[in-house]
Amino acid sequence: MQTLHSSPDVSSPALAGHLLVQCLIEQGVTHAFGVPGESYLAVLDGFHRYQDQIRFVINRQEGGAAFMAEAHGKLTGRPGICFVTRGPGATNASIGVHTAFQDSTPMILFVGDVASDQRDREAFQEMDYRVMFGPSALGMAKRVERIDDAARIPEYVARAFATAMNGRPGPVVLVLPEDMLTQTLVPDARGRLPQALPRVEPVEAWSDPGALRDLRQLLLKAERPFVIAGGGGWTPQAAQALQRFAENWRLPVGNAFRFQDTFDNHHPQYAGDVGIGINPALAKRIRESDLIIAIGPRLGEMTTGGYTLLQAPKAAQTLVHIHSDAEELNRVYQADLAIHASMRAAARSLEVLTAPVNLPWDAWTAGCHADYEANLVPSTIKDLPADNENGLVDMPSVIATLQKHLPADAVLTNGAGNFASWLHRFYRYTGLVHGHKTQLAPTNGAMGYGVPAGIAAAITTGRVAFTIAGDGDFLMNGQELATAVQHGAKSIILLLNNGMYGTIRMHQEREYPQHVAGTALNNPDFAALACAYGYAGVTIRKSADFEAELLAALARPNGTVIEVVLEPELISTRGTLAALTKVALEQTALQR
Repeated sequence: MQTLHSSPDVSSPALAGHLLVQCLIEQGVTHAFGVPGESYLAVLDGFHRYQDQIRFVINRQEGGAAFMAEAHGKLTGRPGICFVTRGPGATNASIGVHTAFQDSTPMILFVGDVASDQRDREAFQEMDYRVMFGPSALGMAKRVERIDDAARIPEYVARAFATAMNGRPGPVVLVLPEDMLTQTLVPDARGRLPQALPRVEPVEAWSDPGALRDLRQLLLKAERPFVIAGGGGWTPQAAQALQRFAENWRLPVGNAFRFQDTFDNHHPQYAGDVGIGINPALAKRIRESDLIIAIGPRLGEMTTGGYTLLQAPKAAQTLVHIHSDAEELNRVYQADLAIHASMRAAARSLEVLTAPVNLPWDAWTAGCHADYEANLVPSTIKDLPADNENGLVDMPSVIATLQKHLPADAVLTNGAGNFASWLHRFYRYTGLVHGHKTQLAPTNGAMGYGVPAGIAAAITTGRVAFTIAGDGDFLMNGQELATAVQHGAKSIILLLNNGMYGTIRMHQEREYPQHVAGTALNNPDFAALACAYGYAGVTIRKSADFEAELLAALARPNGTVIEVVLEPELISTRGTLAALTKVALEQTALQR
């Protein structure tokens, strides 16, 4: 172990905080997100020293910073980087870590910590981060480590990148004692200072040839096969290989919950998204399938309809589960065939799997796609109130306007709430097969994700970033508009204002009809709030006005919030609150 001086030398290139930044640069990091803290001032000084090589994006709240890092990880396939201070900073950032864990997104959270000589005294803001973020199947991080020896910074950083990307991608937490970061490294006996280690690339796990032969035999015996694609670790090349596999075998493909850009939604074999608010016809197809090939998703609650589309632990359908993490296989579902492979390797193996000329399921595949096309036709929603002071907005036409005018490589983001169902049902993602990830959405249902995710996309890619948010969802991280303005970024936000936490109100009416409590919102003037941050802010009450405002937002140099005053009764793409209440009251009466 090298000897370290305890006093900082801010002019020295060997300052530990500077070495940490050098390690990030070596790993290809161009942007780091965070809220500054006195616990990692030496790292901030490193960002200053290397500002021409790496950009530190200053956020307004650690939750927003962590969401931005997670979004960056989704976009690039490499760990998104977030820096926060100890205690409150780490707890605020935990929402982004949890999102990265459940969404299988590579991410590294760096937490400035108390000095080494103050540990275990409940010092100011002290916490045990191994307990807080403890790795487990139900935890928040894949690995939590503390760097006590500054000379080992390169080792810890390289391992964090490898852990975040290998197997099932996910978050890693590295804890940085304040005094460690201010130490000055001393050359070793050969006169060498610790150096950043080379860029880490993810390790590919290749499919077992025998398992691929077994999969082919299962396909040859099937009559109604169905592919569910999603999860982390996909690249454009993997998506292209997946498409070739599907085309060779003429298979219907559905995308897992909030991974709708894994397979091109315009493809004639696309069957729809397998998630919340699933097309009833698609749900029926999955139940009737005799062979499910799940490529990438961990088959969580939302993708499986609460573990009912595929019964856990043993599905009625023959199940082939392909996943990048061996420990995920057979953890919830006992698969008939489990294949351990990364998405890039799996897709490349599948695309060369020889298919016979004649297949018995052409009509089945065509029917699955026809069901998807039919679901794009808006539902007739009865009992909507007549046009009133709240306006009456035709949301399917709004989404059609987005489809018409947004560029194919636009990044669409959302948080959690019923408002997202309009995108899920009606927007057709092109996605990875065309070279770009186009959907950023939290599979863990984290509210407040969409606004910072869209801003991160705008800052780091320069592509058009479009966010759809609810009123409650927007207010959880709306302060990050200031981050966008400060860093010269532009996002367009469609804010659907119905004056309530709509998803909870929907469930409330189903379970406790007419007992409204805790779901009504008294909102600010959103257009004025946007203007105060430096965005343009407009309010519309008619969907006919949306196209002109979208075109103006696309042309405008700064960001825009388009508030749409939405009729509260319009609670989903298929029904009204009043209809839910009526059914719930009838059921209550029958139970009496």
